[in-house]
Amino acid sequence: MPGTEAPTHHRIQRLSPLVASQIAAGEVVERPASIVKELVENSIDAGATRIILELEQGGIELVRIIDDGGGIPEIDLPMAVAAHATSKIRSTADLDSIGTLGFRGEALASIASVSRLSIRSRTAHTDAAFMMDVEGENPTTTRPTSGPIGTTVSARNLFFNTPARRKFLRTVPTEQERCLDVFRAIALAHPAVGFHAEADARTLMDVPKDQSPRERVLSVLGKELAPRLFEVNADEFDDTRGVIIWGMAGHPEIARASNRSQHLFINGRCVRDRTIQHAVAEAYRGLIEPGRYPTIVLHIEMHPNAVDVNVHPAKAEVRFRDSGVVHSAVTRSIRKALAAQDLTPLLNFVRPTAPPTETLRLPLDLPGTGKPNAALHSTLPGSGSAFADFFTRPTPPPQQRFDYEAIKHTLENAPATDPAPVPMPLPEPAARVLQVHKSYLVTQDEQGVVIIDQHALHERAMFEYLLARVLDGGLETQHLLTPVPIPATARQVERLQDLAPLLARIGVQAEPGGPVSILLRGFPTFLFDRNVDPVEFLSGLFEKAESDAFMTDVASGSEEALRDVLDMMSCKAAIKAGDGMSDVELAALVRLRDDVERSSNCPHGRPTSVRLTIRELEKLFHRA
Repeated sequence: MPGTEAPTHHRIQRLSPLVASQIAAGEVVERPASIVKELVENSIDAGATRIILELEQGGIELVRIIDDGGGIPEIDLPMAVAAHATSKIRSTADLDSIGTLGFRGEALASIASVSRLSIRSRTAHTDAAFMMDVEGENPTTTRPTSGPIGTTVSARNLFFNTPARRKFLRTVPTEQERCLDVFRAIALAHPAVGFHAEADARTLMDVPKDQSPRERVLSVLGKELAPRLFEVNADEFDDTRGVIIWGMAGHPEIARASNRSQHLFINGRCVRDRTIQHAVAEAYRGLIEPGRYPTIVLHIEMHPNAVDVNVHPAKAEVRFRDSGVVHSAVTRSIRKALAAQDLTPLLNFVRPTAPPTETLRLPLDLPGTGKPNAALHSTLPGSGSAFADFFTRPTPPPQQRFDYEAIKHTLENAPATDPAPVPMPLPEPAARVLQVHKSYLVTQDEQGVVIIDQHALHERAMFEYLLARVLDGGLETQHLLTPVPIPATARQVERLQDLAPLLARIGVQAEPGGPVSILLRGFPTFLFDRNVDPVEFLSGLFEKAESDAFMTDVASGSEEALRDVLDMMSCKAAIKAGDGMSDVELAALVRLRDDVERSSNCPHGRPTSVRLTIRELEKLFHRA
């Protein structure tokens, strides 16, 4: 059209090598810690037995790595800083079985494009070292110099030629700590190698070479954590399949608010992997509160063909050929290790700043893996157990928001689906069990005084019982002669059909009753026996259905959705703070600490009990 201008087109042209390298560097070099990672991994691949890290201004002004590895021959120094040049792979077939930490051949080239780089190296076959400087795409010629066998790489003035990236760096302390995080992680993966770190001439870390894996974990994480860390082992490797696992998992009470205390390794490579992170979270489910992360160091060895490490520019992520095998092995090994421990937290108000280092933890002699649920199953309604009356004793009726008596009337006239519990004699009262303020129980064990939260412990018992029953075929339903309407949103009514399989497993029968109403036709008999308010419980359940994440778990058949609902059920069914108990009921509840799996924590991760050791008592009374 007249008066309009044709759009301006730029001709396609090849980027200069420097610009291309700087763009590639953005994927590999995000901050000083990225340089530390790449250079230290190169030192490991070179066979170093000691690696030194030197930082200035958090690594922004200088990152220097000194190693005693095999060194780089003079003839190879110019090629070492060329893009996509490496001695570690030769063909595409090598990508299917990578056995080194570095392999892309871009680390030194990327670092050189955004810093002032210098390399000094000497091999065992030469009497002198050789040095080369690189700035951008202009390496100097090599020149002889003095130096020991090994390689020293110095990267100065990071992002001096890309100020837009430099301004996004954080403060010096933050960048320094991130560098140390990377250095510590690699040190955890290679206990045979010595690691030394210093910043602005101040030593920050020094661990010797030739340590055992356990010694290295304690050297890096802190020897004061020794009483709160226990070993994880699994050998499920068969020819070229499966995994070998070794690690140290932390007591739930040293869980942290971030996942920085989780160190995960695949074949010596530090990784961030959702499959393993999810497996760890599943193993600790119900032992730590939501939003907290267990402390764990986990080494997983597997055949290189079974894992693809070439899926992330910084090699921080991997892809498994069979992620299910890895997930189940990790979850199973950690759960087994947890089951062998006494997870009762210690009261540390005498020395609150650190866990005690001299307390001996006596592991509980727990039953076999199948026994806790079976034992618990026998302690609940209809099982013929001595504890039956305690578990079937109704809780006080809740505040009524509906005609509860009317519903009870329909139940009395409805055919029962559960056999009545067989009356059995109650156990003898437990010796020296005191109920305090109708909320806490005080008793003793071999190590000291134990204080129990009656609701939290009973809640865990309810959860394990309900889970065992559901996995054994589902909960029994008490049918109502007259359906009970439950207010709901249109979205909740719409999703009722998708919820049906889950509701059936827990003994709930419901159907749409209109645009904003759901009709309840059947409710779990167990919850009725515990006087749980059906409207309150199901309103909470249907609120969960508003969450897309929850419905995704429901649709996938994941146990996460089932466990979330059982959490709700156990919380509603358990005795509450303020409920008085007789001596025989106290005895039954205290015994559950030994019979119930994971009795140290309620399903939400809160502790069910804490221990005040004899040693702490002696300190309180100045006897120690």
